[in-house]
Amino acid sequence: MADEESKPVPAAEESLVKAGKVSQWLTENGFDHEVLAPDVNGVEIIKVESDFLLPISTALYAYGFNYLQFQGGIDLGPGQDLVSVYHLIKVGDNSDRPEEIRLKVFLPRENPTVPSVYWIWKTADWQERESYDMFGIVYEGHPNLKRILMPEDWVGWPLRKDYISPDFYELQDAY
Repeated sequence: MADEESKPVPAAEESLVKAGKVSQWLTENGFDHEVLAPDVNGVEIIKVESDFLLPISTALYAYGFNYLQFQGGIDLGPGQDLVSVYHLIKVGDNSDRPEEIRLKVFLPRENPTVPSVYWIWKTADWQERESYDMFGIVYEGHPNLKRILMPEDWVGWPLRKDYISPDFYELQDAY
């Protein structure tokens, strides 16, 4: 009886997130990451630390993910992390259903800094600028990181959940 009590209890099968094909490849090649549950369409989601985003992104580009379909930001709520999200696709000839993967980089609200992937996927240019403009996520190494939707002198990050809208809006150059 004492032997049975000291044995670890296996976690329920449905609570375990199984590593997908790309995650297994990253692990085999020594890239540190964490597997998250896939989305409703079965797209594999990988959590990446900010320091490892560029090496993993470069590896995924070499693996065949040649198109950054989407880059955006998420605010998990006041006092919580911001997330920089990357949706990658492997585009090729005769591809009716291309392979997809999503990367998520969780960033501290106080200093949300992550390397820019512009030098790997040029489509990140305006998408990273929009995430900077709306969430305040700083993309280090971006060639032209400045506001894209809000005026240059705008104070704050409008899509953060703790953002307080100003009481008035000054109309400039409206006439």
